[in-house]
Parts: sequence; C-alpha cells; structure tokens
Amino acid sequence: MTTVLLADDQPMQRFGFRMLLESQDDMTVVGEAANGTEAVHLVARHHPDVVLMDIRMPGLDGIEATRRIIASGARTRILIVTTFDLDEYAYDGLRAGASGFLVKDALPEELLAGIRAVAAGDAVVAPTLTRRLLDAYVHHLPVVPGARPTSDPRITALTEREREILTVIGQGWSNTEIASRLHLAESTVKTHVTRILAKTGARDRVQAVILAYDTRLVTPM
Repeated sequence: MTTVLLADDQPMQRFGFRMLLESQDDMTVVGEAANGTEAVHLVARHHPDVVLMDIRMPGLDGIEATRRIIASGARTRILIVTTFDLDEYAYDGLRAGASGFLVKDALPEELLAGIRAVAAGDAVVAPTLTRRLLDAYVHHLPVVPGARPTSDPRITALTEREREILTVIGQGWSNTEIASRLHLAESTVKTHVTRILAKTGARDRVQAVILAYDTRLVTPM
C-alpha cells in the first residue's frame, strides 16, 4: 500500500486528489496539508511514501517545504504537481529534492502512474522533458567562473564510463538510447545508472540530471 500526503492550499483540489487516490486498491491518503508548514509536520508524523506537493501555498511554500523534508532525512519522496506554463519555480522545486514533476491538468492515469513511479524510486519527469525544463530555468544556476566538472568530488568519484553516461543522461537520453548509441546492453546501462546514483548521492534520475547541470557536465543548447 502506497501512502500519500496531499499538500495544496485549495480544498477542492485536495478533495479531487483524495477521491482519485482512494479509488485505487494500492493507495491511501494519510493526511492533507494546506501549506508547507503543515506538510513538513505531517511528513514527520505519518512518514508517507509520497507527497503530492503544490508549489504556491501561503506561508511556507512547496519549494521550502520540499527542501526541509529532504534535509530531515525522511525517505518520503516528493512529487510536484503544479502548472509548468505559469510556475517558474518548478525548477527550484526539483533542485530542492523533488523526485518528479507533473502538471495539474495531467490525466488521472498519468498522476497515478507518477505516484507509483516515485514511490518505487523512479523519476516521473521524462528525460526529454527534464532537459527542456532545465534549459528553461538554467539561469538559476550560480555562476562559478572557471569551474570545471572534474573539480567536483561527486564527479571525480565516477569512472570514465560512468561520467560519460551521466553526461548523456543530462542531455536527455533514455536508457534505451544510451544502450543503442554507446553499444551497451540495456541491463548494463541500468547497472551504471544505479552506480552513478549511489556514488553521487543523487536520489533518482531527475537529481542526476540536475547534478550534470550543476557540475557543468552539461550546458544548455
């Protein structure tokens, strides 16, 4: 059973999510938060598998709430549910530690699949969409004159092949594309990705893409 916390300042939005989730045999809603502060407190109390996190909420917003939940060491995963076209803070939410991103007008089956994927430790944002999202908001990255990827300890810990794969993950390649273009078995690619996540401390593929940008392995086109 996947436990879910709803964090959204609109009661009707939370009601709709609850109705959808509780229609599933493998999901249950353990609580509702109307702002980020409540979300942080409820995560500490209920330890849900997933939080559906809105970004724009009164008081403590979803970005800071995500940051605090991740910093607490909780195993809870955050799925941001907002409106990409209007919300320029979505990128900051992913950098804060969210494991995925969906828009509020996503189809019900897409939302359910997203929750299941995040709960299983996967990323929800497709690699190509992740690349476009990061390209759109790459100006949020701090400017470090003369910084080189090799100077970051998270990168120096990787083998040459792992670094190559992290780079193309950041460029939006899927595992299938990596396998085909680098002439590797897909199972081998998955093993490399697992090792990359373990060595760099990235929680999932989304965080690995962000790492590739942060360390300048990848720069926007």
